[in-house]
Amino acid sequence: MALAAAAAAVLALALLMAALQVSAADMCTRRCGSVSVPYPFGIGPAAACSLPGFNLTCDARSRLLLGDGTLRVVNIFIGNSTVRVVRTATGGGEISIDGDGNGTLGGGLTSDGPYRVSFRNELVVVGCDVMATLRVRASNMVAGGCASVCIGDQEYLFSKERYRKDDNAGMGFCRANIYSVSEPDQSYSYDVRFTRFGLNHTLPSRVFVAEGGWVDSPTVLDDLTKVKVVEDLSRPAMAVPLVLDWEVLGFGYGARPHACPRDTRRAVCKSNNSVCSSRIRGFVCSCQHGYEGNPYVADGCTDVKECEHPEKYGCYGECRELAGSFQCWCPKGSHGNHSLPGGCVKSANTGLVIGIGVAIGASVIIFILIALFIIRMFKHQREEKLKKKFFKQNRGQLLEQLVSQRADIAERMIIPLEELKKATNNFDKARVLGRGGHGMVYKGILSDLHVVAIKKPKMAVQKEIDEFINEVAILSQINHRNVVKLHGCCLETEVPMLVYEFISNGTLFDHLHVTSLSWKHRLRIATETAKSLAYLHSAVSVPIIHRDIKSANILLDDTLTAKVADFGASRYIPIEKTAVTTTVQGTLGYLDPMYFYTWRLTENSDVYSFGIILIELLTRKKPFSYVSPEGDGLAAHFVTMFVEGNLLQILDPLVIDDGGEEVRGVAALAVSCVKLKGEDRPTMRQVEWTLEGFQEAKNNVLDSTADVEFKNTDNARNYSSTKDESSTLESTRQYSMEEEFNLSARYPR
Repeated sequence: MALAAAAAAVLALALLMAALQVSAADMCTRRCGSVSVPYPFGIGPAAACSLPGFNLTCDARSRLLLGDGTLRVVNIFIGNSTVRVVRTATGGGEISIDGDGNGTLGGGLTSDGPYRVSFRNELVVVGCDVMATLRVRASNMVAGGCASVCIGDQEYLFSKERYRKDDNAGMGFCRANIYSVSEPDQSYSYDVRFTRFGLNHTLPSRVFVAEGGWVDSPTVLDDLTKVKVVEDLSRPAMAVPLVLDWEVLGFGYGARPHACPRDTRRAVCKSNNSVCSSRIRGFVCSCQHGYEGNPYVADGCTDVKECEHPEKYGCYGECRELAGSFQCWCPKGSHGNHSLPGGCVKSANTGLVIGIGVAIGASVIIFILIALFIIRMFKHQREEKLKKKFFKQNRGQLLEQLVSQRADIAERMIIPLEELKKATNNFDKARVLGRGGHGMVYKGILSDLHVVAIKKPKMAVQKEIDEFINEVAILSQINHRNVVKLHGCCLETEVPMLVYEFISNGTLFDHLHVTSLSWKHRLRIATETAKSLAYLHSAVSVPIIHRDIKSANILLDDTLTAKVADFGASRYIPIEKTAVTTTVQGTLGYLDPMYFYTWRLTENSDVYSFGIILIELLTRKKPFSYVSPEGDGLAAHFVTMFVEGNLLQILDPLVIDDGGEEVRGVAALAVSCVKLKGEDRPTMRQVEWTLEGFQEAKNNVLDSTADVEFKNTDNARNYSSTKDESSTLESTRQYSMEEEFNLSARYPR
C-alpha cells in the first residue's frame, strides 16, 4: 500500500509539472565538461532535474559520473535509449578477480535501477588456459562466456599477427557476445566467474566487459600485445567503453505491459509528437516518424526540415515541407524519377521522343536477347568446367576407385549437382532443415522419390579432401539400423556435399526436453545408440570416432528408433593406431576433458560423450547449461550425488517412478563412462553389452534378478572395470555392480 501511494504521488507531481508546462531544462544544469545532459537525465539533487534513477554527478574535474562513481559518462543517446560510459576505477576497465576466481562488473548498477548491460557489449579474455563466464547475479544464469587456450611456450599472450576480426578466438585470446536478459523479474547485476585450467596457471590474464568492436581498435591491440608472458602484472590502466541500455521505471507501470498507459505518456512523454514504447521492465519515449529531438520535454520533438537538405532524403527535384513529412516532384518542364540524381530531364517533342524511344527500345531488346544467349552459353560452359575442376580437385577419381568394387554402391554414391538442385528447388531457403557448426542441411526429394537430408558443409581445407573421400567410402559401406544411412555425395562443388536419409521425428533432445519419454523408451534408445557407436568403433574395417555425440545428433524415426547422425566432425583412426592428434571439436557439456586438454582423440572420447547422454536421460537436465548450486557442471554434480548416495535428488521423477533396479546400474555405468582418464573408461562394446543386460532384465517380467555383475572378459557380455594403476597393461581388476558403488568414491570429479 505504501509503495502504491508513493507511485501515485510521483505520478501526480509529474502530471502537475506537465500541466504548468514547467520544463526541467529551464531550472537545471545541462552540461558537464564536454558532455550534454538532456532530460530525463539531470545533475544535482533537485527532483525536477531528472526522472527517478537518472540523477548524475558532475565532479570537480568536470567529469560526469554514474552509479558509485566508477563509470564516467561520455555520451547520452535519447534516440536509442543508451548511455556510453568508461570505467574509471583503478585498473581501468579490467575486471578484478579474487583468489576464488570471482569478480564483479561493479559500477553501482542495481537490479531496481533503470540501467542494464546492453547486448551491444562483449566479453573479452586475454590469457593462457583460462575461461571466464558472465552470470546474472540473482539467478546465476550464464549471459556469456569463452575460453582462451595456449599451446607450448608463447612469448606473447596475444599478438596482432594471430588476430583477425572475423575470429571469435585466437591463441591466448577469446571474446563472446553478451546475451540480453529479457525477464522483468531478473536482476541486471552481473558477476564474472574466472577459471584456470591446464599448466599455465602463473601467466597473467585479463578480463574485460567492453563495447562491441573495442578490441578491433589498433590502439587497443597495441596495448594488449605489450603484455609479455614473462613480465610482471603491473601495467597502465586501460579506459574501456561500456554501453548501458536504460528505460523509465515506475509511474504505475506494471511488469510486461501490452501498451503504455495514457497517464504515463502524459507524465513522461511530454512532447506532442512523441510515442511511448514498452520495454522489459518499463518504457521509453521516442519522436514520431518525421520528427526529431527530445520526447521527454514539452515541444521537444520538432519537424525534420527535409527540404533544407533534400538530397539526404532522396529528393533531387522540387521539395515542399509537410508536417512530419515532405513532398518531392520533378520541376515544371521536366519529367523522370525525382528520387535519383539526374533523374529529372527536360521534356522534348513528344512524337520524336516516342519514335526514338521505340527504335532504341527495339534495338535494346534485340541486343539484350543476344547478350543473354551468349551469357547463358558461356555460363553453361563455365559451370561444366567448374564441375570437372571440382570433381578432380575433390578426388572424384579416387572415390570411384574406392567404391568400384561394389557396383551397386558406385552407381548411387556419386550424385550430380543438377540432381541435388532439382531435389531442393535450387537450395531454396524454405527447404532448410537446420544450421549447425559444420554447415547447412536441406530437405530434398531425389528422382527415385527418396526423401533425403542434404548437408552442405562450410569451406573445407584442401588437405582434408583425401580424408573426406576415404570417410565417404567407409560410410557408404555402413549398413546399421541405428546409423543414419548415407545415400551418396556430390563432388561437383567447391566443398563436397553429403546426402543422408531423412528422419522425420526430430531429435532425442526435443523428445527429452520439450515433450517427454518413458524410462522404457530412454533405456532402449540408449542401448541402440551404444550399439551404433560400438559398431563404428570395432565392427567396420577402419574404426570411426564420431567426435560430436550429443542428444541433438540422435534422430528418432516414427517408431522412436535411434539413428546416430551428423558425421561432419567424425574422424577415422587407422587400425595400427589408437589415437590421432587433431584440433578440438565438439559441443560444450559433452566434450571429453582429456581430449580438450591433450588434443588426442581416441574412442574413449565418444565413451565420455555417451556417458553424458546417459546422465541426461536419467536427470532430464541440459548438460551445456546446467550449473549446480556449488557451481559444478552436470557430470561433476551427478558423480557427487552418486558417491554421496543422494542420487534421488537429481534423478528425473519419471525415472524414479517408472525405472526399476536397472536405474541404479545405469547410473553406475554413466559414472564409469565419465571418468577423467580415458583408459579407465569401458569400451563401447562393453557399454552395449551392459545396457542389453539391463534392457533384457527390464523386459523380462518373471526375472526378479536385481544385481548385474560386470566382468572384463573377451567372451562374456559384461561390463569392464577400469585398469588398476599399479598393474601392468595386461592385468585388470573385476568387480560387481555393488563393488562399483562402493568404489565410486575414487572417481575423479
